[in-house]
Amino acid sequence: MTMAGKAVRAERAGATRESILAAAERLFAEHGVFAVSNRQVSEAAGQGNNAAVGYHFGTKTDLVRAIVRKNAEQIERVRLQMLAEIGDSSNVRDWVACLVRPSAEHLAALGNPTWYARFGAQVMTDPALREIMVAESLTSPSLHQVLDGLNRCLPELPVEVRVERGDMARQLMVHMYAERERALAEGTPTPRSNWHDAATGLIDAIVGLWLAPVTPCP
Repeated sequence: MTMAGKAVRAERAGATRESILAAAERLFAEHGVFAVSNRQVSEAAGQGNNAAVGYHFGTKTDLVRAIVRKNAEQIERVRLQMLAEIGDSSNVRDWVACLVRPSAEHLAALGNPTWYARFGAQVMTDPALREIMVAESLTSPSLHQVLDGLNRCLPELPVEVRVERGDMARQLMVHMYAERERALAEGTPTPRSNWHDAATGLIDAIVGLWLAPVTPCP
């Protein structure tokens, strides 16, 4: 095969992979990961070969991981830019913004409709798949930097409360964005007119969560 032929073949394979990723993200978001077969994904991606998903990605778990990584790369770029802007801030809000706003900016850039927020909610509530999302997040250097900066701003917060509130914040970020995305897809009114403002409201709430008083357990 000539070099030109190889280039065309590689381009077609790349386009096929992108079509599969887009179709899978949408179907998984709308129906749940395990309710959707690889055959359904292949058909939705316009692939006559029902084995296309397996050929290009392997298992369904591999496909989920590929969707997470594709979106995480874009979110990481936004977060790195925000980190460069805040430097060594001592303001809790700056660090919370670095947690919350990158995903919102990514969703805004995708246009409407989007499916990644609902996809993320499906994955995070599935015991078999949750670790994929968690593992991919924990490999992000920028996320570690944000968490370190946030912890430096909250030196008096007990460790167990820090862990508890981290879980609360994560739930808010995952499910509030998923609910907004669902409302936009259904044409339902939302409290905020755009993703930027939605992120601002969520930042307000999570800052309040982190700075709330701690009631000692009896």
